[in-house]
Amino acid sequence: VHELFAGMKVLGCYQFRVTRNSNLFVDEEEITNLRAKIQGELPQRHFGDAVRLEVANSCSEAMTQFLLGQFSLSESDLYRVAGPVNLVRLMQVPDWVLRSDLKFQPFNPGTPKALQKCHSVFDSIRGGDILLHHPYQSFNSVIELLEQSANDPLVVAIKMTVYRTGTDSVLMQSLLRAAQNGKEVTVVVELMARFDEEANIGWATKLEEVGAHVVYGVVGYKTHAKMLMIVRREEGKAGNSILRRYVHLGTGNYHPKTARLYSDFGLLTCNEEIGIDTNEVFKQLTGLGRAQTLTHLWQAPFTLQPNVVTAIRAEAEAARAGKRSRIIAKMNSLLEPETIATLYEASQAGVKIDLIVRGVCGLRAGVKGLSENISVRSIIGRQLEHHRVFYFYAGGEEKVYLSSADWMERNFFRRIELAFPVLDRKLKRRVIAEGLQIYLTDNTLAWELGPDGTYHQRRGSRTSPHSSQAELIELLQA
Repeated sequence: VHELFAGMKVLGCYQFRVTRNSNLFVDEEEITNLRAKIQGELPQRHFGDAVRLEVANSCSEAMTQFLLGQFSLSESDLYRVAGPVNLVRLMQVPDWVLRSDLKFQPFNPGTPKALQKCHSVFDSIRGGDILLHHPYQSFNSVIELLEQSANDPLVVAIKMTVYRTGTDSVLMQSLLRAAQNGKEVTVVVELMARFDEEANIGWATKLEEVGAHVVYGVVGYKTHAKMLMIVRREEGKAGNSILRRYVHLGTGNYHPKTARLYSDFGLLTCNEEIGIDTNEVFKQLTGLGRAQTLTHLWQAPFTLQPNVVTAIRAEAEAARAGKRSRIIAKMNSLLEPETIATLYEASQAGVKIDLIVRGVCGLRAGVKGLSENISVRSIIGRQLEHHRVFYFYAGGEEKVYLSSADWMERNFFRRIELAFPVLDRKLKRRVIAEGLQIYLTDNTLAWELGPDGTYHQRRGSRTSPHSSQAELIELLQA
């Protein structure tokens, strides 16, 4: 440091980091061009109000107070850090070190057998629903579906939601090519996807230039649902011409890079009722009219939260009647007050509840008389746990839903979200095994939440360690 400040005596050197409010202040109801307004706001993001100061724990008190004063922050906004203040800056260091024994072993994502049998993705989907489990199974199946759709003369329309997709997305390139090939392309672009606004504006502009229909969702609600629908003209059983809907619904973004890092489920189906439901949601997002009742999909901000609460209460009623009951749910965050209160009620009724919550959890587990039948664990490992899976015993029916939504107020009430059922029995067993049970037996990556609100890492015996992520790699890789 003394070389940077020649001739001066250096008394100390400390790391600090300031976090600023990154929200864009856009009144969607008061503007006529949302895209132009957001473009104007983006340059101001770097000048947002400071909300947090982090300093190395070796930083002197005088310097800490000076920094707090410079950023108009108080002691409650101060965080002292033991170690590097910004760990993200070290992300590239492992690439510089030639020590394979210290790194995760690479693996090749697998491909479902159903997609290996047929040259056409459409033929494969007509043979039955297909479950994709990323990153252990390749995201290329989704890319291939869109690429084939762009070039297939029988495809007449493509509809897709875009939340995060990146600046160099092959999926967006396929949509551009589809529009250029004369397909009716409709894309719901979420311009308010934090830190992806610029990339999404760029894609929206390019799509409009080639004739695609681009819409920006519903005023006041982020479009966070992951939907892709392809309409294809085919020959029916009677030899007549029919339109068949092919649908992809997912728990994660249409982003090839994060699909290699995040754990997510995707469902490929041409189930007629799910296709109708998906089409209804697209109609809501791209036109006018009342929300229609959906057959299979639970949709926020309308039915998702009420249906989750109803399903929890049904398990509680079964437990009170002396019947078998069970709830297992996996998500990123759990904060919504009514859902938490209903889970407490179910626990007191005798329902065994296992929650796998990677991030923030507003529920206190294992408290006698309140939540003694609830366990909460977080899985922290090589992959970022991102899929949302909801399981209810439902009198033996075993209802399983996959979703784009966490159990949070913003997801339930301020976003367009979907939860979709896994109807195929074999795929349902897979989701239960790969998306829930394997995490409940993990004794390597699991951290368990105690009644006092602290997490403790679960340690298994040396003779029988279970790492959910390592076991999924072994099970599903190519």
